[in-house]
Amino acid sequence: MIRQLFFIGLLISCQTSPKMPPISAPELDLDQANRLAELPLRCLQQEYPNKLGQTLRDSASLNTPRVLHPAFYGCFDWHSAVHGHWMLVKLLKLFPELASAEEARAKLQENLSAEHIRGELQYFNRVEEKSYERTYGWAWLLKLAEELYTWQDPLGQELYQNLQPLADLLVDRYLEFLPKLRYPIRVGEHTNTAFGLSFAWDYAITVGHEELPAMIKQRAISFYGQDQDCPINWEPSGYDFLSPCLQEVDIMRRVLDEKEFAAWLSQFIPDLKKNTFKLRPGEVSDRSDGKLVHLDGVNFSRAWCLYGLAETLTEYSHLRELAHHHVNYSLNSITDGGYEGEHWLASFALFALSTGQPQTTP
Repeated sequence: MIRQLFFIGLLISCQTSPKMPPISAPELDLDQANRLAELPLRCLQQEYPNKLGQTLRDSASLNTPRVLHPAFYGCFDWHSAVHGHWMLVKLLKLFPELASAEEARAKLQENLSAEHIRGELQYFNRVEEKSYERTYGWAWLLKLAEELYTWQDPLGQELYQNLQPLADLLVDRYLEFLPKLRYPIRVGEHTNTAFGLSFAWDYAITVGHEELPAMIKQRAISFYGQDQDCPINWEPSGYDFLSPCLQEVDIMRRVLDEKEFAAWLSQFIPDLKKNTFKLRPGEVSDRSDGKLVHLDGVNFSRAWCLYGLAETLTEYSHLRELAHHHVNYSLNSITDGGYEGEHWLASFALFALSTGQPQTTP
């Protein structure tokens, strides 16, 4: 009898217990912007340590990072330097009153001069570097170009014009490469095809390019259109900073119309539509390890994919809280490790925050 009363009381307690409060949304305010801006400002013109990733044709190919890459020589590697520049442009657009605005503008103008971009073009035109930064670095360069294109500031327009020749070259590289890519690359790191297509799509749509969006749509549908039951419970792998499943969602929501996308998504990850869907953030054991700290990145990139999905289809709006949870898990820790994470994670955090909290840019 006592046992029966206990279980009855437990049942009543569960039925009447208050609903858990919603997870608080991370804020992108001026204080947060000032904190995040410190990281790219410290590394944009820090030449060493540096990971070049170049192909050596002969001894004449060797040189210092700054000579090889006069615009993007800082922040440990080329692509991180690019998204560090993107980050400062984004912050200046959102927060013209940024505490470091004068320093940020000066470094952007110095690094992204027409002369320095010509130097970058020379490197990309080396015969042995045709696949250099394909497609992760290409995608971030186009994201930087897109951000400059939409910055209604004389500096933004000047730097966009400076960057345009390199952006044009990389668009041509996309158009040449994508028809040759028979199968998508589904990893959680740099070469992920869906990520590379997503940022390139954004650039092409924003600037009104005609050929590139058509190519991206055709290839994305060819790569992913028949996919079903993505094993998201297998994620993340130990070094992931992208979610293979959610990056695929992120490109397909761009290239399909709303009805087509909803039908595709219901087959691709059926459980996403359930209010009970759970996904644990990636847990970082050592933020001083340049590979293990990738998992902070996967939390931010998952978040921007989930925010984008919730914005696209209202029946998935419950995923915003899951995105908040992922951002909150890593946001306050991205400066706790060392240069291994600081040189790039702030830009991932900013992209997640700005996707989750759309703001009107000046």
